[in-house]
Amino acid sequence: MLDHFIKMFGQTPGDTVTLVQAVAAVLTSFLLSLVMVYVYRETHRGTSYSQSFAQTLVIMCTVVSVIMLIIGSNIARAFSLVGALSIIRYRTAIKEPRDVAFVFMVMAIGMACGTRFYDIAVVFTLLMCGIIFFLSRFNIGSKPFSEIILKMVVDKDLDYHKAFDEAFFTHLRSHALLSVDSAGEDALELVYSIEMKKAATEQHLLDSLQKPAGCRRVSLLKGLQNINV
Repeated sequence: MLDHFIKMFGQTPGDTVTLVQAVAAVLTSFLLSLVMVYVYRETHRGTSYSQSFAQTLVIMCTVVSVIMLIIGSNIARAFSLVGALSIIRYRTAIKEPRDVAFVFMVMAIGMACGTRFYDIAVVFTLLMCGIIFFLSRFNIGSKPFSEIILKMVVDKDLDYHKAFDEAFFTHLRSHALLSVDSAGEDALELVYSIEMKKAATEQHLLDSLQKPAGCRRVSLLKGLQNINV
């Protein structure tokens, strides 16, 4: 089936692009980009998911395929395109490095479809989908423990260097004071980076930290790998 499709719409040296071949390239890139968007949605973690970005992946893939069809093997067109694109300023900030990888993947799929290497486009899409699902399923690259941000509001006259030593020793593997800020005329906000022991629980840690007189409020911020802090 795929071989028959390639023979009908695929690349042959020195040929010109017909309207049927152009439509085939656009439709193929569109379908393959939908597969990548599905994988992106199913494997995305955190709170930064954007439907607009997912739709942009589809649009980018199809546009790149058309650009490759227009350029073909014409060097003059390629240099003209570079000059035209250099005028555009891209100011959209990509929140996660993983999103950049998806941008490059759909560009590669679009280029393969635009040059009518449909077999490469399909195989590449299937392989990358398998790799992405594998990375997500087995949580490749994760650490056995996660760092937690601990925030406390305490009285200014509290000796915070010693007041929480017992609680830290009992519940934490390690801790580091990141910042000390004013939280009003008579209060300070302390920010720690902590790693909890396996046997410790958040509730017991919070209860222990609130025992010293002068501790007004305690909060924990978890899942730092999924949000921007």
